[in-house]
Amino acid sequence: MLIALYDRAICYNKDMWNDTIVAISTPLATGAISIIRMSGEDALSYTRLISDLKADKQKANTIHYAHIYDGNEVIDEVLISTFIGPRSYTGEDMVEINCHGSVFNTRRILNLLLQKGCRLADPGEFTRRAFLSGRIDLSEAESVNSMIEANSLLQAKSAIRGVDGSIERLLNPLITDMSNILSMIEVNIDYPEYEDEKEMSQDVIKPEVEKWILKMKEMIKEAESFSLVKDGIRTAIVGKPNVGKSSLLNALLRKDKAIVTSIAGTTRDLVEDQVRIGELTLHLIDTAGIHESEDIVEKIGIDRSIQAVKEADLVLLVLDGSRGLEEEDYQLLELTKNSDRLIIWNKTDLNLIKQPFEGLHISAKENDVKELTDYLTKRYEPNVSLVDKDILNSERQISLMKEAKANLENLLINIEEMPIDLLNEDIRESYRCLCDILGKEYRENLIDHMFRNFCLGK
Repeated sequence: MLIALYDRAICYNKDMWNDTIVAISTPLATGAISIIRMSGEDALSYTRLISDLKADKQKANTIHYAHIYDGNEVIDEVLISTFIGPRSYTGEDMVEINCHGSVFNTRRILNLLLQKGCRLADPGEFTRRAFLSGRIDLSEAESVNSMIEANSLLQAKSAIRGVDGSIERLLNPLITDMSNILSMIEVNIDYPEYEDEKEMSQDVIKPEVEKWILKMKEMIKEAESFSLVKDGIRTAIVGKPNVGKSSLLNALLRKDKAIVTSIAGTTRDLVEDQVRIGELTLHLIDTAGIHESEDIVEKIGIDRSIQAVKEADLVLLVLDGSRGLEEEDYQLLELTKNSDRLIIWNKTDLNLIKQPFEGLHISAKENDVKELTDYLTKRYEPNVSLVDKDILNSERQISLMKEAKANLENLLINIEEMPIDLLNEDIRESYRCLCDILGKEYRENLIDHMFRNFCLGK
């Protein structure tokens, strides 16, 4: 939805929206109610054609009891909400019909509106119209989609902040600072006779650029830290055979997901599931025991386990606390040394012996994993707390911020040798990236800012 929204924005304008779109906005399944949504200049007129409500005569943003007709036949009693643009979701006139939730009946009302002249909406088209009408920016449109797809408390909290304009609040101070500098550079270059404005030089620009880079680094760091817990921590459970990896998976999930036996090598492929610990979501991957093997099938599983370690955000290295370390344990310690690794000594229900490494102590067999869950909750608490801040909340936004930072870092490398007009281009590119995060036309914004702040015609 969002790719189409962004790519098609340039070729759309409000004058081209001369049709009225319609779609079923609730899941197409039997339920108490269904909602059919229309948007466009004829939405109120089409409503009047299929109901006994004179929708075009009603007050804006009101809801009314009515009947739906197919010819002279009453087919449903409904509630109809009318919204008059620009005070609507799309910025256009809108109607929402709350009908009884029969799939057959919902489709029947939809088909009536299509027969009268409505067009079936494209996926995401209501939100696209909201964006193109200027009612929301691109980051808010992304957040609408995130709100729909949210499957955790953190995702829902993040999405509602985005819908409320958190990204614009975050970026506006930086965008304003950069536009001020760009405007002054433009005045220096194009209007050298205008002496009231400060003369721009490398010495003036450099500290500003350094300040922007520090701010961007902070935004990127916070966004990536929060993204880790928002989207779920990809967690690989690794260890040699029969140390209790599958038992740990089952203990965390509180169900028998993985087969557990006393026979080494029971798990031969990756077993995956997810668990929530407070507000944290862990995407758990129980790997095959990593050790030397001549079994072809087991070797494939071990190769996949090694790959899972490389891709994991967090590695839980499970060791047998009731026995001394063996060669395979040392190999796993070496394999995971560059990973974000947590050492776990399992089998506290047996007699533990003194071990050469610090770690957490659990008994997966007895479902005693509290020390682990408490540690994870405390460790990621700073990441979780970022949900209450205005923060970048998508890969697209983070990628554009990194591009903006890279342009400024390139400027600093050459700032002493480059003339002001060339420095201006790097700043422009960085500024463009920030505007792209919001889906705003940066050239238009810059021109508006310049003429708002400088009396060039006096």
